[in-house]
Amino acid sequence: MTPETETEYDPARNFRAPASEWLPFEAATRAMYPEGRSPRGKVLREFMRWYMRRPGAKLPERPPAGLWSTPADD
Repeated sequence: MTPETETEYDPARNFRAPASEWLPFEAATRAMYPEGRSPRGKVLREFMRWYMRRPGAKLPERPPAGLWSTPADD
């Protein structure tokens, strides 16, 4: 189930990602969506809909290269 509006939120889900990827991902998504709460969830939902081939779903637009583009030393 998805929220009816952008002001409603789904329950929090657990998602495991290394901080070396998760934190730069937030910076990259904020480059595309600078307003409001963290846009990571929005981008992940868009990707999931596209991945499952839902009608009308499109692959999320990527930001231009930035500091997040350089791989972290894990």
